[in-house]
Amino acid sequence: MDDLEVGTVYAIQLCSGERRRWQYLGLDGRGLPRWRDCETRLEFGEGSLMYAWTLLGAADADWTAG
Repeated sequence: MDDLEVGTVYAIQLCSGERRRWQYLGLDGRGLPRWRDCETRLEFGEGSLMYAWTLLGAADADWTAG
C-alpha cells in the first residue's frame, strides 16, 4: 500500500462483503495509515481496526457501495 495518495478516496471491501469508501489521510505519528470513512466521517488508524478488509482501488465518482 505504498502507492496510496493522501486525500484520495478508495473503495474498501470488508470481510463481511460490505463495500465502503475511505479517504486516505496519510501516516500518523507512529507511521501507521489513517483513514476517514466517507459515510460516517469518522477517522481511524489501521491499528485500531478489528476486522479484515481489502483495498479495491481508487473509488471514482460513480462508485456505489454494494
